[in-house]
Amino acid sequence: MAGTRLDLNLLHVFDTIYREGSLTRAAKALHLTQPAVSHSLSRLRDHFDDPLFTRQGNQMVPTPLARRFLESMKPALTQIQGAVNQFHAFDPASQRKTYSLGLRDVLESTFLPPLMQRLTTYPELEIVSKRIPRREMETQLAAGKLDFAVDVLLPVGRQTSHELLKRDRLVVLAREGHPLTSKALDMEGYLSASHVLVSSRAEGPGIEDFELSRLGVQRNIRLRCQHYYAACRVVEATDLLLTMPETYARIISERASITIMHPPADLPSLDVHLYWHKAYDQEPALIWFREQLNAIQ
Repeated sequence: MAGTRLDLNLLHVFDTIYREGSLTRAAKALHLTQPAVSHSLSRLRDHFDDPLFTRQGNQMVPTPLARRFLESMKPALTQIQGAVNQFHAFDPASQRKTYSLGLRDVLESTFLPPLMQRLTTYPELEIVSKRIPRREMETQLAAGKLDFAVDVLLPVGRQTSHELLKRDRLVVLAREGHPLTSKALDMEGYLSASHVLVSSRAEGPGIEDFELSRLGVQRNIRLRCQHYYAACRVVEATDLLLTMPETYARIISERASITIMHPPADLPSLDVHLYWHKAYDQEPALIWFREQLNAIQ
């Protein structure tokens, strides 16, 4: 070889000639003149002391050395091209990207299945779902450890962007055959039953209890637990009622002997928001992914 250093621009020319099989087509693809491409090929030949491509009819056929070089060079060239492209455009069909999402367990169940279904045709994309303490959400978004977080409406600083992603209403669950499922659930029946409250906190009311308190009533909470799935299993085996978000309730009801009822009062909806750091508002890959999340019903 003539030397160890090689202009990186020549690698792009080499790859294009290899792919197009023609100096004319390579020049067109590179938006260069054919003499400029021929000059670049001449420099490559000098560097490798090898013709690299030989003409057979109208086709430029790579030599064995050129084939070996492409095999070793292609991964690095693809990585460099991907790094350059991310500042101008994002092609999910060809660019590798790992998205890191902060999701709580219920939101994993409701968001990940339709999300992964949407991403079926993009095999280069990887999704990492993490559960993080809410107090660390903004710090991790700012540090780039999370691309997005999905959670209920939370107080955040000016450097954290957010938007409403989904509005989920609350419903009431009871086991199949429960005495209260024979007719529309009224407040008297709701208050006569014992209830399960799902909360990550060890004490304090649930979102539905605030509205009940405003109406001047209070329900009897018999069990407080951490996960809706466990609560649904309890409801399925007892006469306890559970008030929970409808989307996850529909998922659970497909595999459980439970009945979904409308609550006896207009309970507040559970608003789910998408959070990201404001510095990445215009990042093409993140704009595209926000669009995918917003398209989930």
